[in-house]
Amino acid sequence: MSRTSHIRLMATYNEWMNAKIYEAAKSLPDKVLSVDKKAFFGSILGTLNHLVAGDTVWLKRFAKHPANYLALGPIRQLPTLKSLDQLLFSNIRELSAHREWLDQKIVEWSCSIAESDLDHTLNYTSMKGIPADRDFYGLLMHFFNHQTHHRGQVTTLLSQTGVDIGETDLVVLIPSKPCTK
Repeated sequence: MSRTSHIRLMATYNEWMNAKIYEAAKSLPDKVLSVDKKAFFGSILGTLNHLVAGDTVWLKRFAKHPANYLALGPIRQLPTLKSLDQLLFSNIRELSAHREWLDQKIVEWSCSIAESDLDHTLNYTSMKGIPADRDFYGLLMHFFNHQTHHRGQVTTLLSQTGVDIGETDLVVLIPSKPCTK
């Protein structure tokens, strides 16, 4: 599997898992979603907000890649966030609508990434104002890994409320390829 194919797979997995998690979360009252469960970002809603915040921060950085991805045009217009624990949406319905929009942009953008784009060193500034330069492909792997990490926390928090979201493994989406030898 090429690196660009892997990125598209991860974008599809991200969209699929978010849809499952948000559907499960919407089965709970807002009050339950906002209860501080002592997770990294407090509640289910806090953790889901963090994922949107983190994705937005990274996508705005990725939008500065010299490839000037058209799919990230709408992301460039989003306000710059002040912190990763910023509560962007106070209810699951508004957060879910934004998440769905964001996931569509991620999938669209993933389809526009060329293999040669991945060898670029991306220069950006951290949220603490520290300049950084990192391998673009490595940053993309971090982007998707970060999502998986926090969705794992959300599935645990949902499970603690009695909600099972079902299958979560990436293997469900990995295509089969018969041996051609």
